[in-house]
Amino acid sequence: MVKHTLLLAALLLPACFANAHEYKAGELDIAHPWSQELPPNAPTVAAYFVIHNNGKTADRLLSVDSPISGKAELHEHVMQKDLMKMQQVPSVEIPAGGTVTFAPMAYHVMLMELKDRSLLSDGKRFPLTLHFEKAGNLTVDVAVQKQPPAGTDTHQHAQ
Repeated sequence: MVKHTLLLAALLLPACFANAHEYKAGELDIAHPWSQELPPNAPTVAAYFVIHNNGKTADRLLSVDSPISGKAELHEHVMQKDLMKMQQVPSVEIPAGGTVTFAPMAYHVMLMELKDRSLLSDGKRFPLTLHFEKAGNLTVDVAVQKQPPAGTDTHQHAQ
C-alpha cells in the first residue's frame, strides 16, 4: 500500500506545479506569468506576473513586447475621485529587496493589436519579453488560464 501511495504522490506532484513557472534575470525573479482567457473577439489581453528584486539596487521595467501583439504597454490602475481608471506608465521601478505584483486592478501589461489569437485559450502559452534597465531582456512564457491563480493579490503594488 505504501508503495502505491508513493507512486500516486509522485505522479500527482507534477500536476500541482504544472502552472507554476519562474524565471531569473540578474537579481530579479519573475514568478508565474499568466493571462486570463478572454472571449475570442476581445480587442486586448492583459498579462500578469510578480517580480522580486533580490539585489541591493533598484531596477526598472522599461518596456515589454510580444509577437502575438502589435503593441504592448505597461499600465496601472489608479483611483481618481471615485473612479478606478487604467493609465499607461512609462516604466515600473522594482525596488531593491522589494516585490512588484502585476495583477488585475494593479500594474499589468496590456497587449493590443492582437495578431495571433490561437495562443489565447486556456492551457496555451505565449511569449512575452520584459526589458529591464539593469537586468536586460528576459522572455517568459505567459500561461493562459480560465481563472486567476489561487492567492492572486489584486491590490498590491510595491513592497
